[in-house]
Amino acid sequence: MKMHRFDDMLKEQLKNPEFRAEYEDLKEEFDVAQEVIRLRIGAGMTQKELAGKVHTSQPAIARLESGSYRNLSLSFLRRVGRALGAKPHVKFQKLKTTSRDH
Repeated sequence: MKMHRFDDMLKEQLKNPEFRAEYEDLKEEFDVAQEVIRLRIGAGMTQKELAGKVHTSQPAIARLESGSYRNLSLSFLRRVGRALGAKPHVKFQKLKTTSRDH
């Protein structure tokens, strides 16, 4: 996958307000997916090779990389991170409020 093509396509899609709202709701999942893909490719591993190191299935890695993995555990992310020579970093960020939220 060429990232510049993805970035161009995403930029175009984000012009649609409905798409933008959905994308922003799932941004964290997509960020994790992109980082795992970047680290895996940088390590020269296939999804199957990463799955073997993590003791999971290739489809589980594919779901993680698709951004559609629901109920993702920190334990699983730690295992993936160890296999890729990295560790997850999780933080809470204050939500932006609007005058309607009060």
